[in-house]
Amino acid sequence: MSKCDQCIVRELSSLKALNKEELIKLADCKSTYTIRKGEAVFSEGENVNGIFCVREGVCKLTKLSANGNDHIVKLVAKGELLGQRSMISDEPVNLTAVALEDMTVCYIPKQEVMEFFNNNNRFSFQVMKTICGDLKEADDHLVTMAQKSVKQRLAETLLYLHETFGESEDKSLNLKLSREELAGMIGTATESCIRLLSEFNKAGYIALSGKKITVLNSSALRKI
Repeated sequence: MSKCDQCIVRELSSLKALNKEELIKLADCKSTYTIRKGEAVFSEGENVNGIFCVREGVCKLTKLSANGNDHIVKLVAKGELLGQRSMISDEPVNLTAVALEDMTVCYIPKQEVMEFFNNNNRFSFQVMKTICGDLKEADDHLVTMAQKSVKQRLAETLLYLHETFGESEDKSLNLKLSREELAGMIGTATESCIRLLSEFNKAGYIALSGKKITVLNSSALRKI
């Protein structure tokens, strides 16, 4: 079993506020799982009764819309925690988390987390700060969806993927999303997303090769 006090990933989340004694206790109660690409970490409406710490990999948080399409609310990467809000509010999760690549996650039961929350002010402050940050992101996302065109949202998303997850050796985006997933991020039909990607490709802003997307002119995307 890996030791939480020696795990570098914990420094990227609220867990950095736990002391050595608490981290040893955490290591004794957590369970570690491998989630394969395409598998769900948890599904909308599920009672998770704890939190997940992402040790490796990336997942998408999605919300099922009335027309049956998955809207991607957020991408969650290594070091982030899943399920904090539903645990604090004592409600089922309102989003589905699906692995975009093979993941390693650690599950920490609610009872232990709430004990840390009640006894460690630094930890509870960090958790609330993270939840407030998520709320701000949700507000910004709402404004983006309402005020920006689909073309602007696609340019913004390509820049976000490039700057956040980086490039592969061949210079293409490191995080490979399907056209459906990309459309789900910008809130449009897959056909519209494909048409705009083709438009960006012809303009020389990006290069397309199968599922791969390479950003060639980030300044042009920023202007959009």
